[in-house]
Amino acid sequence: MPPPANAPLFMAERLDPAIHAALARSVASLSHASALMAGSDWALHLAASPGKCMDLAHLALRQGQEMAAYAQARMAAGPDREARHAVATPAQDRRFADPAWQQWPFNLMHQSFVLTEQWWAAATHGVWGVDKHHEDMVAFAARQFLDIFSPGNQLATNPVVLNRTLAQGGANLARGALHLLEDARRHAAGAPPAGAENFVVGRDVGITPGKVVLKNRVMELIQYTPTTPAVHPEPILIVPAWIMKYYILDLSPHNSLIKYLVDQGHTVFCISWINPGAEDRDLGMDDYLDQGFHAALNAVNTIVPQAKVHAAGYCLGGTLLAIAAAAMARDGDERLASMTLFAAQTDFTEPGELALFIDNSQISLLEAQMAQTGYLTGAQMAGAFQMLRSYDLLWSRLVNEYLLGERAPMNDLMAWNADTTRMPATMHSQYLRRLFLDDDLSEGRYPVGGKPVTLGDITLPTFMVGTVTDHVAPWRSVFKLQQLSSAETTFVLTSGGHNAGIVSPPGNPRRHFQMLTRPAGGNYLPPDAWLAAAPETPDSWWPAWLAWLKARSGAPVKPPRTGSGAYKPVGDAPGTYVLQK
Repeated sequence: MPPPANAPLFMAERLDPAIHAALARSVASLSHASALMAGSDWALHLAASPGKCMDLAHLALRQGQEMAAYAQARMAAGPDREARHAVATPAQDRRFADPAWQQWPFNLMHQSFVLTEQWWAAATHGVWGVDKHHEDMVAFAARQFLDIFSPGNQLATNPVVLNRTLAQGGANLARGALHLLEDARRHAAGAPPAGAENFVVGRDVGITPGKVVLKNRVMELIQYTPTTPAVHPEPILIVPAWIMKYYILDLSPHNSLIKYLVDQGHTVFCISWINPGAEDRDLGMDDYLDQGFHAALNAVNTIVPQAKVHAAGYCLGGTLLAIAAAAMARDGDERLASMTLFAAQTDFTEPGELALFIDNSQISLLEAQMAQTGYLTGAQMAGAFQMLRSYDLLWSRLVNEYLLGERAPMNDLMAWNADTTRMPATMHSQYLRRLFLDDDLSEGRYPVGGKPVTLGDITLPTFMVGTVTDHVAPWRSVFKLQQLSSAETTFVLTSGGHNAGIVSPPGNPRRHFQMLTRPAGGNYLPPDAWLAAAPETPDSWWPAWLAWLKARSGAPVKPPRTGSGAYKPVGDAPGTYVLQK
């Protein structure tokens, strides 16, 4: 006799999560089902598009003709250097910029590879009827697969490596082998990469003096010691992302944003999030909001009473700050003086290439794995970011360190990047589903205190920073807050990426930024129009933010005490949570 239709499915609840968790571990949490759906969508629609197929055949023929003409011109030019460089290559690519790539047969190899990449880019884009997410996944997979066969990534087909090997009698390969063995040993031991030992938190980085004035299950709050005889009355509360350790904003003294603010007469507080373990699996977004931001704000209000607070959030910390600010505006809470967002998204409809790893199938695998471990490891997040920038973060490093035998010296930002954090299972699932997948925040569905919040309620003066080459929070996505809020908004677009664009101390001749302010209630300016209208300024954006804060702050007063009332110092900065491994 069959069970009734409404009988509980005990086997599905008990067996399937374990099977999915095992599958996730075996495939690095990359959903094969999602990949198969994307590949099938593309292949079936391509097969039903004879016009596209004819265009691709014509493109292949034209590329073949270009290659033949290029080879003929190179042979006619002969070995003379000036003549050789007078022959233009059909496709330019920075990976093959070294003059050695102009030598035969390497010139033909790299040109063939680049043209092949271009053909596959054309083949994976613009196929009638293919879902955009599937199109992006197929194009990404094609790029990753082709990179494996790049002539620049192989010993036998890289002229730069071959020339180095001949000149040094193979010493570069010997050094590379030693580098490989050292990296393998450190990886097996769970040790940081070579050179990271020169950047110890509390000794070399994260050394701006201060005290931990609050410690709870989610975070420690650091109040930094003033270095000026007077400070602006409005303190600054910094909310970093929980996918990174806070000291990216307090690296070495010469490039510490926190030290810069303190030295310019500001009272600075910063949250240092816990590095969660399995016992923290149930921590959710509400915990990070209540025990994180609101607990920190209450402490700041007690230590610096009767003063509004300049709040600044970085990456997901900025997203959390925007949620908190919207809820405070809804509830009539006016304790904030301004809001600053560093590379922080509030609308996730165009989150960039990170969306390649976010759909229901991918998230379900992650959830099954996190249900067993209680958290998502930092290595998993780092692997996703590495794939997004495979040439810069993977292939170029492998070639330089293992084939050329050159190990770039470790710097503080690189050491910080290797100091990864974990994310609680509940919080990470909520973040992926509510923000990335469902875009609840920009759609006015995200609940705080049982009621939804809307970013349109925010009227605070807002300073926003986007970075030109950001793969985590693309600047056009960051820019979207101006569509959702009519508050006075100053938007800055700076050179650099998600991290290096923010850690941008004054005095760097390679840095520049554009900045434009939209008044409260002003008309929306689309991104391309903004680019054309915003003036460009050389150097760092930090002084511009400082001037913006000063214009919205009172005259300097005597610095507040470190800790007050229930918030007595419980330890020295950088605290203990940042040291958790």
